[in-house]
This record gives sequence, structure tokens and C-alpha cells, in this order.
Amino acid sequence: MGSARARPAYRQVKGQTSVTRVGTRNARFQQWQALLTNRTKRNRAGEFIVQGVRPITIAAERGWPIRCLIHAGGRRLSSWAEGVLRDTGAERVEMEPALLAELAGKDDAELIAVVALPPDDLDRITPGGPVVVFDRPSDPGNIGTVVRSADAFGASGVIVTGHAADVYDPKAVRASTGSLFAVPVVRVPSPAAVAEWAHAADVRIIGTDETGTHDVARHDLGGPVLIVIGNETRGMSAAWLAACDEVVRIPIGGAASSLNAASAATVVLYEAARQRKEK
Repeated sequence: MGSARARPAYRQVKGQTSVTRVGTRNARFQQWQALLTNRTKRNRAGEFIVQGVRPITIAAERGWPIRCLIHAGGRRLSSWAEGVLRDTGAERVEMEPALLAELAGKDDAELIAVVALPPDDLDRITPGGPVVVFDRPSDPGNIGTVVRSADAFGASGVIVTGHAADVYDPKAVRASTGSLFAVPVVRVPSPAAVAEWAHAADVRIIGTDETGTHDVARHDLGGPVLIVIGNETRGMSAAWLAACDEVVRIPIGGAASSLNAASAATVVLYEAARQRKEK
């Protein structure tokens, strides 16, 4: 029995700029879709998906290696999207709007980026100011919020340790509102490796816990310091408690028994910034 010839899943659109067109859920689409949900495939491919105007803009401005820009086909693009496509030397892919909406998570998306993962190398961080350690965070949104606060209050970097949610999960990337591309963020499995790095750089390690011995506002957070924020429900691990030079607490009132981990990080980072400004 004869059959109609299938339409190709993609084609090259020739013109001033070579553009690949994706109109079906072909292998490349499935690969990009996997980057949204599968950490192992992100690490294997060495890339992740970036959604949203501000994150894409900052990634481009900060010189992150953008491997591919995927934009909506058959639709007039904004001047912002046209500018990104024009100024970034990345592969350009035109995609059916309905398919792009699946990757972008919203119906009116016009552009997403596929960006290369940076190395998880502590040498990317220069500890002139505070460095935040987030120990075994389970919520990617909290990771993004901590990165955003670190950027806002002048931290030198963020380190995520232990079995944790992924820094490059789309929820974390969105929650950082672009700060992921402005502050070095490094994933390190072992607290011991981070503690060794801190001691070699003469960086004090300050933990945060409701049972801390000092109120955060009365403790010196000036100079190079590693601020350890524990898991959202279990707090700092025994390894981090042992590594800390001091443990501080945030005094709170009301009916709340504790602060959200990302909120606690924000408070301590603000206090560190206040102390540096006063000095």
C-alpha cells in the first residue's frame, strides 16, 4: 500500500541567516523537552533551557555560551527578540508556536534559549564578600530565590552541597530572575571539599540555626565569610555543623517557629551587607 510522503520534521530556511525550522515533535524537540525535567540529561548534554526576557537578556549580556535560540514561527517578534537573535551568534531555530509554548511554559512565548552548563569549579568563586552555602535544598524555587538574594546583597557566590534539587531546573532558573547568570553558582557533592576550600582561602564558616549561640546582628559578618543555610526541614547536616566556626540565629517573634530557608538566607545576607556598608 502506498503512503503519502511525510513532511520533514525540520528544514533549513535559506536566507541571510540559516534557520532550522521545527514543526513536529522530532528528536531535537524531545531532547529539549527532556532538558526541562531530566537532570541527568541536562548534565549529559551539558546544557539547559532558559525561559523569560530578563534571564535570556542577562545570559546574553554576561557572555554565557548560548548554543541555540528557539523562536516562534509565523509570528511578528518584538524588538527585544529580534535584537537577541541578531546579536547572539547562536544557532537559530524557528518552531511552531504551539510546540514552543510547551518548552516555554506559556502560550505567548516568543523566544527561549539553550545555554551551556558552566563547570562546577570552586575556582569560579572569588571570596571577597560572603559566599552562601545551601545545604541539600529540596526546592528548586528556593535555590533560585537564594541566588537572587545573593546577587542583590553583593555575595561573591553560591554553593549548593549534598543531595539537592538542581540549580538548572527551570523553576530555579526562573526564580533567580536572571541572577543565576550574574553570580557564580557551583554544585559540590561533599561539604568536606567546600570546607577545605574555605580554610585554604582563610574564609570563616558561619552556620545558621535557631539554636545558634549568637544573634546574627551581633556577630561579625564582615570580610570573607561562608554562610551556611540548611535544608528547608532538617537544617544543616552534621558535617556542616562540625565544620562551622560559629553558628548564629535569627531572632523571630510571633507564631512562626522558624523562617523559610530562602528567607533566612536573605536576612543574613542583608545583615552582612549592612555591616560591610557601615565599615
